Amino acid sequence: MQKALIDDSTMFTHTTQTLFKKEPIVSVGIVSGQTLHFTFNQPYLINGLQVQGEQIATFIDGKIAWNGEAVNELLFIPTERQCSFSLNDVTIGVNFHWQRQETQTFTGSLRLLLNHHKIYAINELPVEDYLESVISSEMSATSSPELLKAHAVISRSWLLAQMVKRTSTNNKKTKTASCFQDNESLIKWYDREDHTLFDVCADDHCQRYQGITKETSPHVAQAIATTRGQILTYDHEICDARFSKSCGGMVEEFQYCWENIKKPYLTKLRDITPNNTPLPDLTIEKNAEEWIRTSPAAFCNTNDKKILSQVLNDYDQKTTDFYRWTVDYGQEELSKLIFQKSGIDFGKITDLIPIERGTSGRLCRLKIIGTKRTLTVGKELEIRRILSTSHLYSSAFVVDKYDIINGVPQRFQLIGAGWGHGVGLCQIGAAVMGEQGFKYNAILTHYYPGADIRKIYQ
Repeated sequence: MQKALIDDSTMFTHTTQTLFKKEPIVSVGIVSGQTLHFTFNQPYLINGLQVQGEQIATFIDGKIAWNGEAVNELLFIPTERQCSFSLNDVTIGVNFHWQRQETQTFTGSLRLLLNHHKIYAINELPVEDYLESVISSEMSATSSPELLKAHAVISRSWLLAQMVKRTSTNNKKTKTASCFQDNESLIKWYDREDHTLFDVCADDHCQRYQGITKETSPHVAQAIATTRGQILTYDHEICDARFSKSCGGMVEEFQYCWENIKKPYLTKLRDITPNNTPLPDLTIEKNAEEWIRTSPAAFCNTNDKKILSQVLNDYDQKTTDFYRWTVDYGQEELSKLIFQKSGIDFGKITDLIPIERGTSGRLCRLKIIGTKRTLTVGKELEIRRILSTSHLYSSAFVVDKYDIINGVPQRFQLIGAGWGHGVGLCQIGAAVMGEQGFKYNAILTHYYPGADIRKIYQ
């Protein structure tokens, strides 16, 4: 049964109600460096003066040097809503296989701040304008209207949840630990508390945001307008609505990827409806092996190029095997890679042993055994980072060893499932649901069970 939209913001905490009485302004970190090149395409204001055209800001002696001045901060405000500025050398896809630099164009204000001997360029703009770019950056404008509306709601929910979290985090005297290390293990996860100068960054670490570099289609604009102010909530809080490319047939739970907090709406489930099929316990190694080595039915188990093109940008479509995939390494290649990525000399790699898996079969702890050193690593992104020049598609994999000589395998094959952390909405699965006629609220309640859709501002 589909849940109706609830138009009520009085159920939130005082902090949340204060932040979102009206459409908020989001701050987005775009690029940093000791020298920034940027261009105002129309007039901008700073301290009552108009500036336009090409600009250079440089870090010199602990200050931002610009236009003959040396200051700690600069704020450029557009003279008209449609005014834009362009930033050179913006890196997208950081540490992924599609990493490259672009000149990107943005609307809204431009703030330059100093931090750790670098200048940070921060774009400040209304949330709904930001979302138009995010939806266009995350997927094709040819996506089904219901998929676009579903993604608008989760992107808005995730963003506002991060803004609330940043406010509360900045008020804390101590930060939450995100790394545990001793002689036997290195457990690390990557979340958003490292962003202290701005709400979110512009890359995959948060949500892809490319300003107006990529034109927003009328379909995306309509999806944003139709769902304006709508978010997912659970138990009087805004949902931290995570999403990834492909869950691999089973959605993961939050605590296996990030801090050890169980979020009821980010729970395990089969990516299929009606969802009354018994769930295999993929935390058990035997079950995980069987699951990963086969190809169970799921919404995201599709090779339909029309559907995939809705979710995957041109550079993403270079990846064709995402539901089930394989990666091969020779002994020398793997041992060198692990040394480069971890900074630890394991010697020759003799085994990769699963220690703990999440509910989707994704590894959250993996023991790396070498002739010189043994270490257990986690969580899922750290495992993916250490075992790839960029990132493995996911940490849901099993390992086959070949040509073993004196206990040392000469070849390893990783057989894997899914693309990304697998928590929350599965973008490819949601695209299939949209094509099959599911409405956006049905898509949302499938991937976020127990959550309500609420309108928080007009």
